[in-house]
Amino acid sequence: YQREVISVEITDSYYNMYDKVAKHTDMIDRAKAAMERAGVVPRITPIRGGTDGARLSYMGLPCPNLFTGGANFHGKYEYASLDTMCRAVETLIYLVTEA
Repeated sequence: YQREVISVEITDSYYNMYDKVAKHTDMIDRAKAAMERAGVVPRITPIRGGTDGARLSYMGLPCPNLFTGGANFHGKYEYASLDTMCRAVETLIYLVTEA
């Protein structure tokens, strides 16, 4: 076309929150204990994280990701299990009631 048709500027919108959360192992230990009390086998792996949690983590409020009861996110086999969602609720209750 001999002229600029489209212009794109790429910027990071959020970063891997592992660096921010890894400094606070006490939070991860508490979440792990709450999951185990709720009958969940924790699988602790560093992930990029959701946009809200990553943004808040980089603003100074570390936000580790917890499970919600769903699986296979963003695919045609995505689902939510009622049993797993109930265990997620139990996990949250243990997190806020047991210091």
